[in-house]
Amino acid sequence: MKLTIKRVPTVVSNYQEDAGERPRGGCGRNCLGHCCLPVSELPVYAFKANPTKLLLQEDAVPTDFFINLLLGQWEDRMTQGLFRYDVTACETKVIPGNLGFVAQLNEGRHLKKRPTEFRVDRVLQPFDSAKFNFTKVGQEEVLFQFENSGSDDSYFLRSAAVSVADRAPNVVAINVSPIEYGHVLLIPRVLDHVPQRIDQESFLLALHMAAEAASPYFRLGYNSLGAFATINHLHFQAYYLTVPFPVEKAATQRIPLAEGGIKSGVKVSKLMNYPVRGLVFEEGNTLNDLANVVSSACIWLQDNNVPCNVLISDSGRKIFLFPQCYAEKQALGEVSQELLDTQVNPAVWEISGHIVLKRRDDYEEASEASAWRLLAEVSLSEARFEEVKAYIFDAACLVQSQAEEETDEAIYAPVLVGPSAVGEGCLVIP
Repeated sequence: MKLTIKRVPTVVSNYQEDAGERPRGGCGRNCLGHCCLPVSELPVYAFKANPTKLLLQEDAVPTDFFINLLLGQWEDRMTQGLFRYDVTACETKVIPGNLGFVAQLNEGRHLKKRPTEFRVDRVLQPFDSAKFNFTKVGQEEVLFQFENSGSDDSYFLRSAAVSVADRAPNVVAINVSPIEYGHVLLIPRVLDHVPQRIDQESFLLALHMAAEAASPYFRLGYNSLGAFATINHLHFQAYYLTVPFPVEKAATQRIPLAEGGIKSGVKVSKLMNYPVRGLVFEEGNTLNDLANVVSSACIWLQDNNVPCNVLISDSGRKIFLFPQCYAEKQALGEVSQELLDTQVNPAVWEISGHIVLKRRDDYEEASEASAWRLLAEVSLSEARFEEVKAYIFDAACLVQSQAEEETDEAIYAPVLVGPSAVGEGCLVIP
């Protein structure tokens, strides 16, 4: 099934309207650094402080304002020529098979994408201001600030002075080397020079972004160093794709938790019959509870030098966590030359089933079997995965019940994703 994209109407950029009136200052490059940002004005999207109702009321009517705003502003930056290539011209198809892997042909992306500037064998590395980081990005790439409204309502300001008195701003900017339509970056506390490492506050911010989107087709992803993050400055990625990811359709097995360890309300499962072993965290009494549990797991992984990828799905209700070892296998010469020749770096999107291919032959010959072979190299062994899972549970204060060992038959439950409202073969951005 071949996918095509229908573009949304362009929302006029604040920069087009107000560029002549905005005060100039700083280094003259109008960047996101300390030199320019504190004397700048940017749009602000203020999100709901407590989206509990959104998490609990699955039948609630979602708002499409956030998605339309983000995609419209992204489209505007495309008309300004800020991207390194036109991702909407890339061929995309759903590969026949049980899981429906999505393949995209993006010839030359690896040549136009910013190269990695740090070691791949260490998950935690200090921030280096001499290397590329997001404070060097021009403000024309920013869509808006993303801040807490402090109330139960969301709102949007077309222009507001950037305040740095109490805390550094969070910004949403385009990814100039996009994988998909609407590909953006969420950069928490951009002026604080936080390296690529998850903390509870930043992870909760990412969940808030997913909750504001209120769409099963808008996902956020995170790559640690060693798991194919290419910039050592804290950021999440996100884009909008109206087909289910294969990992969202994969079967899962619930891991029973002891009563003393489920006060957060978070439920945990493990992926079954999927090429990459991973954990699925969902629900939670509040968004904060879910963020606490998953961020604690991620913090243990990064503190113990275990690379990982994270997918935030279902409007922030489900999080997929993948400890991985592909870069380690590469370094040890354990990855076949055939896979290395594809030049595919299996980061969060590839692991989730959206695979970006650089060569037409690989795209034309893509199959579920070839996707499975690639992703299987990413996965920890079963023994190592179970060992890591035990440490993660301890770090997140989760206690596994012995009930699972007493169960004769595993019960599998697919992760639900609503059907697309468009006809087969057409990917439509509303």
